[in-house]
Amino acid sequence: MEELTNRIRKLVASLDDPRVRDAEGLFAAEGTKCVLDTAGAFDCRWIFATAAWLEAHGHAIDGSADVTAVKRADLERMSHLSTPPQVIAVYERPVYDITPADIAGHLVIALDRVQDPGNLGTVMRVADWFGIDTILCSHDTVDCFNPKVVQATMGAISRVKAVYVDLPEFLAQCGQPVYGTFLDGDDIYGSPLGDSGIIVMGNEGRGISDAVARYVDRRLYIPSFPVSRPTSESLNVGMATAITVAEFRRRQLS
Repeated sequence: MEELTNRIRKLVASLDDPRVRDAEGLFAAEGTKCVLDTAGAFDCRWIFATAAWLEAHGHAIDGSADVTAVKRADLERMSHLSTPPQVIAVYERPVYDITPADIAGHLVIALDRVQDPGNLGTVMRVADWFGIDTILCSHDTVDCFNPKVVQATMGAISRVKAVYVDLPEFLAQCGQPVYGTFLDGDDIYGSPLGDSGIIVMGNEGRGISDAVARYVDRRLYIPSFPVSRPTSESLNVGMATAITVAEFRRRQLS
């Protein structure tokens, strides 16, 4: 059991900064559900928890983890949440490599410049629900190990890999169908959809960039209902991803 020093306390508190996460190769998970869902998926550096939490849940933690009982005040100083949790885990940040051959024959989501942590967390949950284990992210998409993203995935980060790539270059080499959602696309419900390929979802306000759009060979559109009725300008990227992936999976079940 490692003593909670002031240096460690400050380090954990600073993991909301992507520069610190990159330099230290660490990220944090907070709260009972998030920690228990991720505890076996990543190499654990530290777990800090109240004595009451350890009494209730300590049996579910891998015995190799360095577990330290701390006061609520310590957790408050380290937490990134508005309501501090009873437990914080600090994990080694994994490094993922991927090639087009690795995803051949699979359905994959690609995110182009998605900036909101909640949206990335939601997309990872959607991928997890529909059996997609890989998400390609452009380098300017929000970091999946941002504490807000980790929290929003509700444990999906332990099963879904977000891999950061030069997205235009990867799509140019993928050799698979590339789908994308556009306001001028073809109605998704009447368009041919395959069992595999890459589904590209774009930035919250600007959509798919021109550099990525040039590699999209099947442009899709999610129509509102009824078509003539005034409605919202667009769908949230998390909602749009869920609808799009659900239609792909529905075709497979049919």
